[in-house]
Amino acid sequence: MSIVGATVNGIARVEIARPDKKNALTAAMYQSLADAIGAAHDDSSVRAIVIHGQKDVFTAGNDLEDFMKNPPADMNAPVFQFMQALGYSEKPVIAAVNGPAVGIGTTMLMHCDLVYCADNSVFSMPFVSLGLCPEFASSLLITLNAGYHKAVEKLLLADPISADEALEMKIVNRVLPRDDVFDFAIKQAERFNQLPPASVRTTKRLLRAGWKSMTEKIIADEANSFGAMVRSAEAKEAFSAFFERRKPDFSAFS
Repeated sequence: MSIVGATVNGIARVEIARPDKKNALTAAMYQSLADAIGAAHDDSSVRAIVIHGQKDVFTAGNDLEDFMKNPPADMNAPVFQFMQALGYSEKPVIAAVNGPAVGIGTTMLMHCDLVYCADNSVFSMPFVSLGLCPEFASSLLITLNAGYHKAVEKLLLADPISADEALEMKIVNRVLPRDDVFDFAIKQAERFNQLPPASVRTTKRLLRAGWKSMTEKIIADEANSFGAMVRSAEAKEAFSAFFERRKPDFSAFS
C-alpha cells in the first residue's frame, strides 16, 4: 500500500508511504487519500487528521509518468476528489512535513488547518517550468499569505522555499527538528480530544467562510486553465525534457 491509514487515540493518521519513489503521488494514491480522509470525516471517534510522510520526504508531488498516462480530465478525477475531501473536511487537518514538498505537496498544505515542518523541509511549486499553471487556488492563497511579489517569485520563477522562509510566508505554523515533527503534530492533534467537537467544527467553518467562495472560484478557473495547458505543446516539451533528462527548449514558443 502506498497510503497507510490508522486511527490511534482519536487521531486518524494518513501516511504517504512510497519512499522508494520519494512519495510521488499516482492517481490511485490520490483516490486512497480521498477515501482515507472521507472515512476519518465520517468516523465519530476521530477528532483530527494528521497527514505525513517519512523523516526524509513528504512528497515529490505528482508521479509524472503516471500523470502523463492519467492526466486529470475533469473535477471528478482522483486528485480533485482528494483536494475536495481535504478542503471540505469539518475536522481539523494537520500536516507534518519533512524533506521535499513539491507541487501539490505544497499546495495541499494551504488547505490544511495546521502545518508543522522540519528544518530539512524544502517547498516548491514548479508548475510554470512544466508548462502548466498553479492549482487548487495556490495562486490566490500564496498571494494572500505572502504577498504578490513573493508569490511571483515562487510561482512564476519556481524558486524553492526553505523551512524558515515557509514560516515567514505563513505556509507553516512552526519549524522543528526533523525527529520531532511527527510527534509534535500528533500531540497538537490530540488536543482536539479535549475540545467540544461541534464547537471545533463550527469555528473552523466560520474561519474559512470569508474566503470560501473566492477560493472555489479560483480553483475552478485554475482547473480550466490547467486542463488546457496539460495538453499543450509547451507542456509536452517540458515533460519530454524531464524524461529525456535534458533542459527544455521553449524558444520556438511565443
